[in-house]
Amino acid sequence: MTDSIICDDHKSGDDWTVYNGDCVDVVRQLPSNSVGMSVYSPPFSNLYTYSDSMRDMGNCADDAEFMEHYGFLVAELHRVMMPGRLVAVHCKDLVSYKGSSADGMAGFRDFSGELIRAHREAGFAYHSRVTIWKDPVVEMQRTKAHGLLYKQLRKDSTFSRQGMAEYLLIFRKWSTEESEAIVEPVSHTRSGFPLDQWQEWASPVWMDIRQTDVLNVRAARDPNDEKHMCPLQLDLIERALALWSNVGDVVLSPFSGIGSEGVGALKAGRKFIGVELKPSYFEQSALNLSAATAQTSLFGMFS
Repeated sequence: MTDSIICDDHKSGDDWTVYNGDCVDVVRQLPSNSVGMSVYSPPFSNLYTYSDSMRDMGNCADDAEFMEHYGFLVAELHRVMMPGRLVAVHCKDLVSYKGSSADGMAGFRDFSGELIRAHREAGFAYHSRVTIWKDPVVEMQRTKAHGLLYKQLRKDSTFSRQGMAEYLLIFRKWSTEESEAIVEPVSHTRSGFPLDQWQEWASPVWMDIRQTDVLNVRAARDPNDEKHMCPLQLDLIERALALWSNVGDVVLSPFSGIGSEGVGALKAGRKFIGVELKPSYFEQSALNLSAATAQTSLFGMFS
């Protein structure tokens, strides 16, 4: 399915391929109705700058420019998704600082709402939202945000705020009369997915996603990186795949970074296609995916 894709470079192994290139260019070359699930964390507009490449969506002037570029990807995502299947997008709202905002006011920007609008315009239905709890003490220690400081509460609590949650936005590609015949449902058994597990995961807030359960990023960082990268938590990926995909499905991440979604997919018995623009992240993702393949094969020998 991916042998004829034209790209800067690619690496592959058993059940996975990762491309070093522009995600829009690569996804545009994938067959229609071929992807079982897509899960990823996109650039948060221009919050994190990963490279100086003009093809880097995070290298944008403002939210409007980011959403314009992101719209090209979402249109192609809708085409390649299997009818009835889901796209899970990790995001959070963004902070506007007083000195940098156009209106001179500090506050939040509704980035999740902008993503929802982009997906709806591309033909997706807004299906669900999971709020992922984040520790406000950790946020305060990392960002030194004035709104989270205890001394600010004592000085003037009208500037105090709650910590920032993260979200998993779920979008569905509904089938049409023409595509109904190729719909493949994702079904579960009582033994494979017990009722108490569903009652826990059906919660609109997931309190137990471990913030530190991520792949090691040190080997992929470049000395000239403008901002740090934030890999998606592995247990979040594993939960999404268990809920909304079948064994053997093709899982797509158009912003695969160091391969977190791919590692989760391979461990869950899925296939993976990833796209990463930054060469150092691309190289590290191939190493991580190779290691995950070896680990899965070794586990299979003794299971």
